Amino acid sequence: MPTRPLRSVTPAIDIYIKLAQYPILADQIRVNMRQELFRRGIISQAEFEQIVRTQATASQRREGLGETLGQEEAGIWQRRKDRIRDYLTDAYFANNLGSALVLKLIDEALNNKPSVNRDMELNFNPEIAPWELLFRQGEKYEALSQPEREQIKHHLEEIKVVLIKRLISDQLPFIGVARKAFTIADLRQIYRNRIGSGKIGGKAAGMLLARRILRKKDPELGPDISDSINIPDSFFVGTEVIYDFRLLNKLNHFMNQKYRPLDEIRDMYPKIVEAHLRGEFPENILEQLREVLEHLGDSPIVVRSSSLLEDSFGFSFAGKYETVFCPNQGNDEENLEALLNAIRRVYASTLNPDAILYRRKNGMIDYDERMAVLIQPVQGKKNGRYFFPTIAGVGFSENPFRWNPKIRREDGFVRMVWGLGTRAVARVSSDYPRMIALSNPQLRPETTPKLIRQYAQWFIDVIDLEENKFKTLAVNEILSADYSDLRYIASVDKGDYIQELVSAASANGDTRFILTFNYLTRDRNFVKLFRLALRRLEDAYQRPVDVEFTVDIIPNYPYPDYKLNILQCRPLSQRKEGGIVEFPQDVPAEDTLFTAENLIPDGKVSDIRYVIYADPEIYKRIPDMTVKQELGRAIGRLNKRLEDEKFILIGPGRWGSVNLDLGVRVSYGDIYNTKALIEMALAADGQKAEFSYGTHFFQDLVESGIYSLALQLGEGEAQFNRDFFLNAPNCLPQLSPDDSYLSPYLHVIDIAAVTHNRRMKIVMDGSIDKAIGYLTTVESTLGI
Repeated sequence: MPTRPLRSVTPAIDIYIKLAQYPILADQIRVNMRQELFRRGIISQAEFEQIVRTQATASQRREGLGETLGQEEAGIWQRRKDRIRDYLTDAYFANNLGSALVLKLIDEALNNKPSVNRDMELNFNPEIAPWELLFRQGEKYEALSQPEREQIKHHLEEIKVVLIKRLISDQLPFIGVARKAFTIADLRQIYRNRIGSGKIGGKAAGMLLARRILRKKDPELGPDISDSINIPDSFFVGTEVIYDFRLLNKLNHFMNQKYRPLDEIRDMYPKIVEAHLRGEFPENILEQLREVLEHLGDSPIVVRSSSLLEDSFGFSFAGKYETVFCPNQGNDEENLEALLNAIRRVYASTLNPDAILYRRKNGMIDYDERMAVLIQPVQGKKNGRYFFPTIAGVGFSENPFRWNPKIRREDGFVRMVWGLGTRAVARVSSDYPRMIALSNPQLRPETTPKLIRQYAQWFIDVIDLEENKFKTLAVNEILSADYSDLRYIASVDKGDYIQELVSAASANGDTRFILTFNYLTRDRNFVKLFRLALRRLEDAYQRPVDVEFTVDIIPNYPYPDYKLNILQCRPLSQRKEGGIVEFPQDVPAEDTLFTAENLIPDGKVSDIRYVIYADPEIYKRIPDMTVKQELGRAIGRLNKRLEDEKFILIGPGRWGSVNLDLGVRVSYGDIYNTKALIEMALAADGQKAEFSYGTHFFQDLVESGIYSLALQLGEGEAQFNRDFFLNAPNCLPQLSPDDSYLSPYLHVIDIAAVTHNRRMKIVMDGSIDKAIGYLTTVESTLGI
């Protein structure tokens, strides 16, 4: 009996071999093959996926996994299903439709002809569809005419939501805004600029969303400002890369740090940074980073954290993770190593004590904080050997403080510096940014030449291109009569008065400049750009926002043009409304502990039992800097000791200052349990309580529900009962015996013990710009 020849290739293997010749297009071709199977009714999509799951589970058992759901990571399980899905696609297609149709689908793919149905309905599940199918289907929808697009608008939004969840964020408030703003082209560009896998993180997400909102052209949104908005080239190291980095370098054992006591976390953190700096990266990531550096050329680079929690709705993590500047002026290998070290430092900062404490305080300690990294060229221009932007800072769509009744809160506020924006968001010593209320931009908090001079910017942060490093320099080392943007940022200090700089030609080597930014505050186009941008972002987010920015000044006649570079945008944390504040009018003088005016927020703090008080006059006479430093540490211990009590802090100058002469050096971790932080300044000493709104330190206070209040003594009607705070019994030795030696400098007053069980109450009314702290009876254990 004759026998049939054995076939060396089955139909399924024949299809597999054909597709193997197209390793990139194969995924899309198989998607199209499945669509044909589903469309012709050979098998439904639901039946097909059920077979995939069944066979995937069976393959787990064959490979020795007894508990199939518990012994395999999600990524491996997904890869297992993908491979089985491809095998089943080839088998079903071979047995039912044949290789001729496969050749047709290959030809369509090569000619970029979509094989999806001519009708406009979705015939696949976007949640499990591959990237390219989602992008192509979305692009097809967006290419339709407006009437046709209206019919499939729901499908287009579904595709965008799936892409946003995969690429950017799965936070519902963010998705609700982003799906209305992003186009498929925007999302594809993000995908192309992503390094590795995973999401791009919160900071990158906020920046990109702000750009899209501001560049949208729609008469209903108001004037078109799209040509004045820019975001630099941005590249994103995805959130999954940190997992590969930790696994490759055996760093996973550090992940339990977040559950350790805070003291242990602080002690271990330097070792964690060192371990990360020794880490290596997968070769595919190194290759992609080399391509990024090649694209950016010799531009200085900034490497920013972009964790999944950063810049989210309600929690900004402002200043908690690392930002690293890379001058990028070495050879290729030096620049790559600097970039890698910057990424390593960002990764290590996920375990820094302040970040962990912040997460604990806000109920997020159990969350797996995955860190993406944002890589951008530094915005600015070269000035001799230095590189920096002309204008940088932070802007807010709502202004919570008014130093004059004319100021409208809803018009926003800007905190601005010359040079890199690091000096705008940090509390730096002996230096001040320019504060601009956008409703009245020329109305300064300072009113005399002496105060304008005292509260000006005297230092600038730059990148030194010759020494290849970040530097802080005195303004007069760089600012000279030949600086191209001089007239926009500087005035002439004449001693008794400040003179506007009409022309740089009128200045010479003997001219004393002072940074006032007065030209910009008088330019309606500059102010209008910020008002419109901040208002539009707040309208889109449906809540106040803040942005970090730089501004390029472009010479033109008769007025310059401006290009606003958005570096970061986040929903602005706000205190919960505490009801209407009724300012008391009949407090007896003997019960009044202090009054304040100017820069007053709205709110109240009731039932305060303890006051931690550092007297300004005593503090300035402390000769030993070690003692001043120990005061901050003692306050940190009291913060822990009194965590179940209501207490406030009152002290000199600038809480949190790096300059110990200006105030007590504390971090968020030292003060997070306090209800109010009060800064005192004595006019007799030429001091002024700083308006710190806009710094990361201030943002921490807002998010923790801590009120910040300035007492400017010796000016106006502000009062302070110093005798009460100095002469009341000091209970520091009882509360913290190890710190008793600091009793001459640090007083802890138990209000209940010295007033027959009364309490202190603070009422702040921003509408009349007044605050009062006074003694009263206990109100409620539920009061704020």
